[in-house]
Amino acid sequence: MATEHTTRPIAGVLGLPASLTPALLQRLAAHVSAAPDAARVTTTAPYSGAPLADLPVSTPADVEEAFARARTAQRSWAATPIDERKRILLRYHDLVLARQDLALDLMQAENGKTRRDAFLEVLDIGIVSRYYARTAATYLKPKRRRGAIPLLTHTTELRHPKGVVTVISPWNYPLSMAAGDAVAALMAGNAVVQKPDTQTALTALWSMELMYEAGLPAGVWQMVIGRGSSIGGALMEHADYMMFTGSTATGRQIASDAGRRLIGASLELGGKNAMIVLDDADIDKAAVGAVNACFPSAGQLCVSIERLYVAESIRDRFLAAFVAHTQALTVGAAYDYSADVGSLTTPSQLRTVTEHVEDAVAKGATVLVGGRARPDLGPLFHEPTVLTGVTPDMTLYDHETFGPVVSISSFRDVDEAVTLANSSPYGLNASVWSRDGARGRAVAARVRAGTVNVNEAFAAAWGSVDAPMGGMGDSGLGRRHGADGILKYTEPQTVAHQRLQGFTPPSRVSPGTWATLLTGALKVMKAVGVR
Repeated sequence: MATEHTTRPIAGVLGLPASLTPALLQRLAAHVSAAPDAARVTTTAPYSGAPLADLPVSTPADVEEAFARARTAQRSWAATPIDERKRILLRYHDLVLARQDLALDLMQAENGKTRRDAFLEVLDIGIVSRYYARTAATYLKPKRRRGAIPLLTHTTELRHPKGVVTVISPWNYPLSMAAGDAVAALMAGNAVVQKPDTQTALTALWSMELMYEAGLPAGVWQMVIGRGSSIGGALMEHADYMMFTGSTATGRQIASDAGRRLIGASLELGGKNAMIVLDDADIDKAAVGAVNACFPSAGQLCVSIERLYVAESIRDRFLAAFVAHTQALTVGAAYDYSADVGSLTTPSQLRTVTEHVEDAVAKGATVLVGGRARPDLGPLFHEPTVLTGVTPDMTLYDHETFGPVVSISSFRDVDEAVTLANSSPYGLNASVWSRDGARGRAVAARVRAGTVNVNEAFAAAWGSVDAPMGGMGDSGLGRRHGADGILKYTEPQTVAHQRLQGFTPPSRVSPGTWATLLTGALKVMKAVGVR
């Protein structure tokens, strides 16, 4: 029988925090690139279902105008010295940290996540902003490269901004995904036209407002609102590069459209992420780690864990610890740090989670904890749910749930564990637990995923912003963070200056003699170790 959770009931409807005044919401909505007489759309607060934001809806013509403004502004922005861009980004870093309470209120109101999960987004943007502010100059500066002919060919690699980058960001991490990708594009000298998900547009608009307050020139960052079916075509047709975070199905279409236009695209897509608990793992630490891996933001996290594989020899002890820690989670709505698990964000996401769990149970899965929607807590709450006995005929076996649901299976040896982890077409994130760090890293290297954490869920790899982050297989292409995360927004150019003599023979040397001389030169260069 499933066990119960600690809950934080709502006394009536939880209203918006006092910081989210009508004047603030109207001011943020005014930043949308849309005509004065634009149609409007109303978003709702996940905690209560009450109306939240009234936003103008952009049309394809509005998108075209946004790109025109961005393209004009980008020319002078690209010419802005990198040190000035750095100062702006560091001021933005300070503003985000100083005004984090408002950011947390916005994220919670729009997304329904807990305050502790929202704070991780503030932390993320602080880290990413500081990193690119202080490394961009090194990544973007001209670099001498080995020339064709030693001493005679002066070769330099230059980096030019792409131009205007389209960023399409999702609702699940409205600050991290909206600002994190824009920051790198802006530091590389690009302008940005962004379409955040309408549900969480206020957070993205707030972030853009802060960047302008930090000193970003007018027009460099534009924000449009609307359905992909309406304005997606315009966003693609005018882009010089496409950055997309979202579903694999949409990512495939964007990749196809970008290929047609011969522009680059970076796509972070879905995941069905696995966690492997080896037989030498610290059981209680692994159980706590699994809770932190499976249920942040109510499981609405691309890198969260949905498949848990545990060594047979410790399965029962691990299950007991994991269920106990999951049962102890406080589920509810609160604009403070008291809740552990918050709400799902949209009715469609609640339907998906409910359908996946009901399908699994109907086909024989066992619910160890959770398993139910909780309308008594709010319209979109669902309990953190742990399942065993999940089989391939069940929908959630290999389809991404994107909710607070995890299935647990056991394995006999490491080879089987790796095979199980790699059985998904996705390959975004994974986690391995072992007391032996070297053993854990060795297993991690065999897992087909863009990031693999040892004795951590996802934060270690995600927070290592000097290293690339992205997916393999159906989880996408391209990388954010590190050198890849900024250089993808640039066009490399090679400038080679040939001095004195090139590959063409001098006028008094016959082609045959010249070929012999060059052949000898190549042999000498190999012999002395020239690359």
